Amino acid sequence: MMTSNKDKAVSFLQLVASGEVREAYRRYISPGFLHHNPFFRGDADSLMLAMEENAAKNPHKILEVKRAIEEGNIVAVHSHVKQNQEDIGGVVVHIFRFYNDLIVELWDVGQPIPEKSPNENGVF
Repeated sequence: MMTSNKDKAVSFLQLVASGEVREAYRRYISPGFLHHNPFFRGDADSLMLAMEENAAKNPHKILEVKRAIEEGNIVAVHSHVKQNQEDIGGVVVHIFRFYNDLIVELWDVGQPIPEKSPNENGVF
């Protein structure tokens, strides 16, 4: 059974959130990977080290995927990410570009969830 790129993107995020960053990279990241997170250099190693540091600081991180959309070689994953059980968390969208069944490019955007919001629909 072939695994969809959508399934690979979700699995990558779940592995990273659980602290298995190197395993996530080993399985899913292409040698030519680049990313667009503005807080780190754009190479694979810089992001991997930042993900490992975050996992070490937040060993009880929770990633709850709300929806995942696949179109061609692009996958978007909309998630609720909490650093721990008590954290209200944030909304994060990861956008992946795949080539030859591996992730070659990643964008991520996020916003904290406010404690009080006038929007009765919530963030999800």
